[in-house]
Amino acid sequence: MAELIRLAAANEAEPQRLPRNIEAEAAFLGAILIDNRVIEDVSIKLQPDHFFEPLHGRIFEQILRLIDRNMLVTPVTLKPFFEADESMREVGGPGYLIKLTADGAGLIGARDFAQQIYDLALLRELVTVGRTLVDNALDTSESVDPKGQIEAAESALYKVAEGEGETGSIKSFLTASTEAIRNVEKALNSGGSLSGITTGLNSINTKCGGLHNSDLVILAGRPGMGKTSLATNIAFNAARRWIREREDGIEESKGSGAKVAFFSLEMSADQLATRILAEQSGISSELLRMGKISRDDFRELSRASRELQELPLYIDDTPALTIAALRTRARRLQRRHGIGLIVVDYLQLLQGSSRANDNRVNEISEISRGLKTLAKELSIPVIALSQLSRAVEQREDKTPMLSDLRESGSIEQDADMVWFVYREDYYELMKKPDEGTPAFEAWNEKMERIHGVAELIISKQRHGSTGRVRMKFEAKITRFSDLADDQYTDARYD
Repeated sequence: MAELIRLAAANEAEPQRLPRNIEAEAAFLGAILIDNRVIEDVSIKLQPDHFFEPLHGRIFEQILRLIDRNMLVTPVTLKPFFEADESMREVGGPGYLIKLTADGAGLIGARDFAQQIYDLALLRELVTVGRTLVDNALDTSESVDPKGQIEAAESALYKVAEGEGETGSIKSFLTASTEAIRNVEKALNSGGSLSGITTGLNSINTKCGGLHNSDLVILAGRPGMGKTSLATNIAFNAARRWIREREDGIEESKGSGAKVAFFSLEMSADQLATRILAEQSGISSELLRMGKISRDDFRELSRASRELQELPLYIDDTPALTIAALRTRARRLQRRHGIGLIVVDYLQLLQGSSRANDNRVNEISEISRGLKTLAKELSIPVIALSQLSRAVEQREDKTPMLSDLRESGSIEQDADMVWFVYREDYYELMKKPDEGTPAFEAWNEKMERIHGVAELIISKQRHGSTGRVRMKFEAKITRFSDLADDQYTDARYD
């Protein structure tokens, strides 16, 4: 076709010929114009930017718009949109649309043509990534940052592997609003409280709506408060819900479970596994570590272990990870296993780039920004545990606040939600007076009221109100659960 030869010739001046098949693009468009149902049979999500020839991309974009309005798409209905198109004039005007339908052979191989258009678009993105990588590597100026270039290349390659290319971050309002409505529908179907990934705790789900994609959640607390236990509980609950939903035949996009990646920089993988087994078997984790269990306990432990063999919870206990290395591993885990939630224990044990090491505040800022970027890039929630400064211990009121976040205010700025774990009984236990005194009676009465009760203080939430959530905490098996009563929140916050 002479018109296709002219279109191809317009790009032959390139120093390196990019992968393309303009004939396949024309055949595919012609097949759609002959039978609009062809587009429903295409399993891959073709976008206008996947077409090498810009004119073909604009034709495909207009086809999608008309089909979205339930209109019949033919050369006649498309003609008004291309009468003033300069590229269309170069190939003979709107009559080119009719010529696309002249050869009906495209109907037979429409799927193959669509797949080739998509694959060639990915190859062109790969060429672009390669060129950029080479150009940057040849830069020998003082500002060169090899590790940064590797991180950027890894990120670009990940996007190509996911089929996003350079257009992955550009979304129309239609796309964005459709996703928003889907989240609302998900919350409605769950009973009006859960639009994201479940935490496994109804009290937290009710207050926050679950864990939302692209969110960075900072879970902070002083040592002994149970922040690692809560993070482990949430990770386990999300992974177990994912298994149950698959067994019930619920589509992954409509479920509230997730495969989980747990980056443990403080505890080993077997220590985390021991905590989960203790929680599920009801046996004290301390007794498990020491081996002080009965045969019956061991059988219960073995039962719990068998039930959890297929749990989609992936633990990486590599110490002293850099933020760049963590992001690389997270991308790989999502590519291979489709993880939907990341937990990092804990933020201050991560390392920044060598350039930031001379200033701890700058390094923490780089790490928190990197975690937020990771959440957006993978479009999944990231829970990062964080230590609090010792300023808490100097106050009479030990309740944590945002200013207690250790080493950098950027943690608060980058986070979508900031949670504090607070257990009043932990501090009250240290104030135990002598037995038999009036003070002991008052202390004992208070301990009975607050023993085993923990609070999750939500000090920041971009998507909703702040407040407090009361939970039950069983220290022996390191398990958080909902309180028996329904009074989850505290009116002191709004």
